[in-house]
Amino acid sequence: MVHARVEHDFARMKTWKILRNCRLKDDGVHHATLDIAHPHNPVCRR
Repeated sequence: MVHARVEHDFARMKTWKILRNCRLKDDGVHHATLDIAHPHNPVCRR
């Protein structure tokens, strides 16, 4: 259970880092959202 919690926390930190980097580069949140959603959404993998 602790292992799952740690993995979840790392995933949240990675998501925040992607959003922050895209905001700093002025690429917009839309691109960051796609980068985050793509690996988690089976429909996007096709």
